[in-house]
Amino acid sequence: MDNVSLATSFVLSGVNITVNYRVALFSLTVISYGFVVLVNVALIVIIILDKNMHEPMYILLCTFCMNGLYGTTGLYPKILWDLLSPVHVISYSGCLVQALVMSSFVCSDMSILVAMAYDRYVAICRPLVYHSVMSKQRLLLLVCFSLLTSFCISAMNIILTSRLKLCSPYIDRLYCMNWIIVKLACFPADTIVNSIVAYITIIIYVCHGFFIVWSYMYVIKTCVNSLENRAKFMQTCVPHLTSLLIFLVTILFDVLNLRFGSNLPPTIQNVIAIELLIIPPIMNPLVYGFKLTIIRNRILRGITCKIKR
Repeated sequence: MDNVSLATSFVLSGVNITVNYRVALFSLTVISYGFVVLVNVALIVIIILDKNMHEPMYILLCTFCMNGLYGTTGLYPKILWDLLSPVHVISYSGCLVQALVMSSFVCSDMSILVAMAYDRYVAICRPLVYHSVMSKQRLLLLVCFSLLTSFCISAMNIILTSRLKLCSPYIDRLYCMNWIIVKLACFPADTIVNSIVAYITIIIYVCHGFFIVWSYMYVIKTCVNSLENRAKFMQTCVPHLTSLLIFLVTILFDVLNLRFGSNLPPTIQNVIAIELLIIPPIMNPLVYGFKLTIIRNRILRGITCKIKR
């Protein structure tokens, strides 16, 4: 019992970087964050300003980009501060908030990908009822439900974590993660409820994955015998599948890092830890921007107008 303490702050021991590399890493992080903001904000602005893009697929893409900004904003400012600071400390409440942002960002990404899969399923498999099924009211409900349920599920996990008594203030990561905090609990028996809720959360989002697979089975089946549907699939479904693949690969690397990464050099662990908040937020807008003709033409038109001026 003597080791039990109420943590008021945490030390992010993952930020063990020598002074010689801090300036270079700070510069790279600023460039990375700036590029994430640039490509996502550009796509959001294009979709908002162009009335031709006020369709379910583009609105979901806009939500996807907003979620990318939300997740990266929960990470980059703190890392930039830590790279310039000799002490890498975060308050207890700040750590819980950051863990909530990270968790809800990942869950929301998966939920939005499911909504996109459903949109493509209706558009290709049930085109005659597409506009009635994906009306503006239903789309708004779908987006709100996806984001709110993800946030509530993440918040439930964080609330359960906040009741734990912790025996160590050291977090061996660049940022706070819910399960890393749970592992600092003094009494493993107290974390049983956390484990149960965590497994339920995993099952929920695995079911999301099965729904995406199920919807694309029907989409591919419909596209096989139709040249028009095959063209629509290549134009709109391939970017979605690419985003899904990028998301799943980065999640897989992050999980493997948590489970088996203790033997890896700290630098490799740090790179794997932040790739979830670098690769998808950068790649998703680029994939959709280059693949979707209407967005690509809008970008090229904007660039051409600026050059002429």
